[in-house]
Amino acid sequence: MTERTRLAIIYGSTRPGRLCDRVVNWVARELAHYPLIDIDLIDPLEFDLPFAHNREHPGVAALSERLSDADAFIIVTPEYNHSFTASLKFVLDLVYEPWHGKPVAFVSYGGISGGLRAVEQLRLVFAELHTVTVRDTVSFANPWGRFAEDGTLENPFDARKSLVLMIARLTWWSNALKPARVTRPYRSVAA
Repeated sequence: MTERTRLAIIYGSTRPGRLCDRVVNWVARELAHYPLIDIDLIDPLEFDLPFAHNREHPGVAALSERLSDADAFIIVTPEYNHSFTASLKFVLDLVYEPWHGKPVAFVSYGGISGGLRAVEQLRLVFAELHTVTVRDTVSFANPWGRFAEDGTLENPFDARKSLVLMIARLTWWSNALKPARVTRPYRSVAA
């Protein structure tokens, strides 16, 4: 049985003039064609997040609630200096339990590597957050000038093909893990 998936798409950049907006717009437009996916766009800039780790802060509580509501995640990340952004790491570290027992997929962009070095490092972080990362990714090498402001992508065929496979595997994991979390919440799993 296939259930609805509550999918949170998380912006991995907070820089002014970020390309992330356009890439997120493309992902959201493509996924609008999937009737069993409900999308929640989570932009760290929309939360009044503190400058230091403070889990009691109202912005962190709001972020935690939105992440808790998700069944699965897509992280849209640039690659800066062979890694992902400090702002994304801050968001990942602000909350802990909302990530547990959920699948994560990646859409990356950057220079010649298409952001894949950032994704490889994110896989290590998400292992510590008790998630399942989907092997398949969508990556854009040298994406500047390929995306219109509304997310329209020049020559989208290969990216769509990658996205279809990634979403199929992400929703498979979501459908497998959701009943497991209901039957036995992840926090109840002890050594």
